[in-house]
Amino acid sequence: MADSDPAIVVEGLRKTYRDKPALAGLDLTVPRGTVHAVLGPNGAGKTTCVRILATLLRHDGGRAEVAGYDVLREPDEVRYRIGLVGQHAAVDEELSGRQNLEMFGRLYHLGGRRAAARADELLERFGLAGTGTKAVSGYSGGMRRRLDLAASLIMRPRILFLDEPTTGLDPRGRTEVWNAVRSLVDGGTTVLLTTQYLEEADQLADRVCVIDEGRAIADGTADELKARLGGDRIEVVLRDAGQLTAAASVVGRATGTAEVETDPDRRRLGARVTDRVAALTETVRALAAAGIEAEDIVLRRPTLDEVFLHLTGEPASADTASADTASADTAEEETLV
Repeated sequence: MADSDPAIVVEGLRKTYRDKPALAGLDLTVPRGTVHAVLGPNGAGKTTCVRILATLLRHDGGRAEVAGYDVLREPDEVRYRIGLVGQHAAVDEELSGRQNLEMFGRLYHLGGRRAAARADELLERFGLAGTGTKAVSGYSGGMRRRLDLAASLIMRPRILFLDEPTTGLDPRGRTEVWNAVRSLVDGGTTVLLTTQYLEEADQLADRVCVIDEGRAIADGTADELKARLGGDRIEVVLRDAGQLTAAASVVGRATGTAEVETDPDRRRLGARVTDRVAALTETVRALAAAGIEAEDIVLRRPTLDEVFLHLTGEPASADTASADTASADTAEEETLV
């Protein structure tokens, strides 16, 4: 595998559960040494995609290569080069952090001495050296996730699959995991991340793929996806909600747009703009001239939440039922590679 070759290539990938398509021709390319986020509502096919790429499920059609190896024809080669962190930490809570890592090392046939050395190295790398002898049951959520990440790296995989790794974590625990992921990528690891936290993708991902109903509907950098919504946005919060209609007219003229959104409950109005500095200056001047008092005026870029809503027609936290939701229930019925 050459340095310029993609780490992951997916073309026309299809998977059906009980006559319901979970993947319906998914295309995805992940460059080496990057974080590639896969976003989509519940049931969009994210977990099914990861399970196929990790050789846990057979796909029904299309092609998938990981580290240059076909996941169907060369599963052992793929498994030797990947790590997988699922939605729930796969560590033994009765054992200490060190014992967990040594156990995984022995399962990989490292031998006692090499397993112990690798455990020490990973505990230090993930900031767990001071708690290595402590039972995992006493770890915080963020610490457990970092230990789970450490366990997935026992064999120094080139490619790491993270399937919603921060689900259920508080902001501090999420930040701890983000920092750990950044350090992995700095070391040359390629990360495929599925998540429903739009901020997580914005913080970590070099590129973002949005999938819906088993197909990729957008792929690009976060900035490229945000640009689809038409650039920056100006938002004004008024002191007097009774001036909202008049203010909308003033802001529309000042920004040159006929589409000014209003929110009476929050005394807020907003409009998309192209020349951000000129729009801000003109809006402040026009409101003052009209005698309309603003409590706050801000310029901001579109968020990934807005991109997600625009592309899929539903918020990122939507609980959409589809075949992918049933994948965990039907996994045992599938023939593993």
